[in-house]
Amino acid sequence: MYTSLIDALRPVPGLRVLVTAGAAGIGAAVARAFREVGGRVHVCDIDRAALDRLTDEAPGITTTLADASAPRDVDAVFDDVRSALGGLDVLVSNVGIAGPTGPIETLQQSDWARTVDVNLNSHFYFARQAVPLLKRSDSNPCLIAMSSVAGRLGYPLRTPYASTKWALVGLVKSLAIELGPEGVRVNAILPGTVEGERMERVIGARAAAAGVSAQAMRDEYLRKISLRRMVTVDDVAAMALFLCSPAARNITGQAISVDGNLEYL
Repeated sequence: MYTSLIDALRPVPGLRVLVTAGAAGIGAAVARAFREVGGRVHVCDIDRAALDRLTDEAPGITTTLADASAPRDVDAVFDDVRSALGGLDVLVSNVGIAGPTGPIETLQQSDWARTVDVNLNSHFYFARQAVPLLKRSDSNPCLIAMSSVAGRLGYPLRTPYASTKWALVGLVKSLAIELGPEGVRVNAILPGTVEGERMERVIGARAAAAGVSAQAMRDEYLRKISLRRMVTVDDVAAMALFLCSPAARNITGQAISVDGNLEYL
């Protein structure tokens, strides 16, 4: 079936890949990883400066400036994808924001709506545009949605975020059934506590809401992880590569945690 198991663990060179919110953090790590294994990569992001930094660091990646929660911007992204890539084999739907932190009775409706727009609606906008292209791919087509460990655990003081991340798992499992007969695989990656500036902001906000120091909140996060360490963006990117490799050809409809076994939130 495979030339070798080692070959099966590598994505096929030349995959046409779209990474949303791909200019920084997990998205940029995923984009660079696919580029390094010979993929043709297109990235969209709302941050022009971050897009410019990415293309400086990884020449050959093409980009579109876009707000993923705006359907017209998503249309423009796919115009560019068709022009730059000529089709699509992999969608890594990575868009997400932290949303507000606090007890539910203190949250503003506008903050809830914005979190849903970015963290859930955007994934719908990209999936409905990507699926016709993926159906025409003959390269083990794959849709990956970036959920969160908050998509399998309750997350006090972060209800808008957790609600959208649970919803993504439902989207993935439903699309896996819908698209399986067409040969399109659909999975979710659930990162845990990821090292970086974004996590530092989350820790700071939650520490403030709980009335404790940022260091105390960081220590609390680590105590909840069986391996007692945070994961890195490269850990998450490695899982994305695996899910798009021949070795994963029968993996679909799964919500796969990359979190060091985060026990609770």
